[in-house]
Order: sequence, then C-alpha cells, then structure tokens
Amino acid sequence: MVGGGGLAALGIDRLFGGGGAPGGAATGAVPGSAGAALEEFGSDTVPFHGPHQAGVAVPTQSHASFLALDLREDVGADDLRRLMRVLTDDAARLTQGLPPLADLEPELARTPARLTVTFAFGPRLLRRAGAEAPAWLRPLPAFGIDRLRPEFSDGDLVLMIAADDEIAVAHAVRMLVKGARSLTTVRWVQRGFNRSYGAEHPRGTGRNLFGQLDGTVNPTPGTADFDGVVWIEDGPAAGGTSMVIRRIHMDLEGWDLLGRAARENSVGRTLDTGAPFTGSGEFDEPDLRATDSLGFPVIPAESHMRRARSDNPDERIFRRPYNYDEAPTGDEVSNSGQIFLSFQADVDRQFVPIQRRLDELDILNEWTTPIGSSVLLVPPGCTEGGYVGETLLG
Repeated sequence: MVGGGGLAALGIDRLFGGGGAPGGAATGAVPGSAGAALEEFGSDTVPFHGPHQAGVAVPTQSHASFLALDLREDVGADDLRRLMRVLTDDAARLTQGLPPLADLEPELARTPARLTVTFAFGPRLLRRAGAEAPAWLRPLPAFGIDRLRPEFSDGDLVLMIAADDEIAVAHAVRMLVKGARSLTTVRWVQRGFNRSYGAEHPRGTGRNLFGQLDGTVNPTPGTADFDGVVWIEDGPAAGGTSMVIRRIHMDLEGWDLLGRAARENSVGRTLDTGAPFTGSGEFDEPDLRATDSLGFPVIPAESHMRRARSDNPDERIFRRPYNYDEAPTGDEVSNSGQIFLSFQADVDRQFVPIQRRLDELDILNEWTTPIGSSVLLVPPGCTEGGYVGETLLG
C-alpha cells in the first residue's frame, strides 16, 4: 500500500504513462504543494486513440458507470454510423480534459482524472448495421445459479465510463447520454467503485466486499500473454475483444455468520495475503494435488479457486471487477455485490467453460447470486479522425 495520506501516491500515474491534459484547470496552486499535486492528479489522461480502446488494459480506476442504451425502432445503419461519430468525438474530447462541442458545463470536463470511455456492441446493434456478429455474441447459456433481471441485463450499446474522480464520470455519462438520446433510450445504469485513488497501488489486486483479493491470476497488460487472452486477432473486429458483465448480489449478512476458516476455505486462499493454502504469497502457484495428513485435499475441491482452474490454457480471462453498494430495502442490512467484468477474445472458448464449472460446484454460490448478465463485442480502437466501430459498421 502507498502511504502519505494518498498524496505520496499522486505521482504513481507517472510510472505507468499518465500525462497532463490540455485545458487543465487553472487553480493557482503553488508548484510542489499539495494543491499542485492534486491538480496534477486531476489532469491525468489516458490516450483515447489507438489500435485498442482504452479502458481495458489501463490500471483500474476508482469509479465506473456502466451505461446500457437500446436503439429506437427506426434506427438504421446510417444512423448508427452518425451516432458513433458523434459519441467518439465527445468521448475523445472528454478523456483529454476538453469539453464536447455542446457542453454547457465545460469546467467539469477540465479534470478527467484518467477518464476512459469504452464502447461495446450488442447483437441487435450489429444486425441493424447489417454487420456479421461473431458466434459467441449472444446471451450466455442458462445457468442454474442465475436469477437474472432485465433491468440489469443485455443492451444494444453499452458504455463503460471510468475515472478516478466521480464527478468526471458523472459529467461524461450526462454528455454521452445527451449525444445519443435522439437514437437511443437508457436501458440501465450500474455504478461501481474500487479503492480511492492513492489508497493502494494501482496495479495491485483489488478486494471485493467479502474482503477477498479478487483477480490474482489475471494476465499482465502489456505482455504477449495478455494480448493472446484478450485481443481478437482476425477479421473486422481485430484489435477488439469481448466483454461479459455479470451483476452478482453478495449475501453479506450470510457471510457474517462464517468464521474466518470457512471464509478462506470457500476460495482456497488466505484472506490477509491472498496466498493459496499451499503457498506463502499471493502469486505462488497453487498445488492442487497436495493432501493433508488425513489424505484430504489441502485446497478444497469445491473451493472457488479450484473450480475456476483448468488444465486447458485456453480457458483464461482478464477480470476487471467493480463493487456496488446501494440502499437496502425492507429488512435488508445491505444491498451490495460485484459488477463482474471480464474481457476475452472468445466468450464460448474462454469464459463459458469456467462458468459451467462454477455453476456445477462452487461453495461461493451459497453467498453469491448473478442477477444481471450481458455479452458484448468491444470494437477495436480508432485513429484520430475516425470513429469507434468503423471497421464493423462500414
């Protein structure tokens, strides 16, 4: 963890490529002061243009809104191309600290705080455009653990809008909804969060609301391994990826009844360090064949880690989860959970086999319930002057 009240961490972005935004807010901060450091943090930007969309490989931001839009009935291919040109231009400006052309609150755009906007297409959008969809672009198979609700599922056009500042996210959501409203309606919005900027190292493994480290076995962005797991290699979607969003309700009240040993057994890792039962550090490779003195597996066969593991190297994904915590109703103490987010080149080949094993047997299913699900195609990035989705929409 990074100390110093968070201010010592405000230069961390410099270590992974953050830069100053044009049009940054002029606050009159004294160079070298805490105010100057905060201004520098707020002006941090992530490049928008490139072969891949931003928001997938960047270190996870503190706040995110997932915005699902449905197309109006009369929207056709020409409309979609026009829509994506407008939204691409707005998103490119917002992420660089510049207001969109129709922004009536331009001051709010001056503090992007690593804002990213990632666009994803549902199957109906591609049908409207007359474009061919990959075979995996369809709802997931029905799983026995699912209790899916339409207000958290599907969507024709889904935007992942994330930043280290919640005002930056809220302003971007409003601008993009305004830009799309003539051709779309809002289907759902899901808001998620992680640790505040500076509370932990941005490349560290985050914790979910069960207190577990979540995402230890992720491939590392910027490596050939990550590229092979995440990016589509061929066809008009080359440079893009697939995105699965699963809203998972977590029974925190039931979790409260468990002792620490039972909590750790549910995953097969210690809660404090995230180390597997057969190791001492978070990233130690677990020995799934190890047994105790009585001959029982050291890592329980029904544990989440054991069920998620596969001998097939194709069955890997890149997780990017967010927590949610909303107002409880009735006798609830909490209404909390996770917006599970995964990226992979092929949903059928990589994600579905893992989820089938978890559906068949995973002790964590006792305290988790999927209540929303969307499968989407994330188009490749675009060059300056182009628009996201142009290789698919024509």
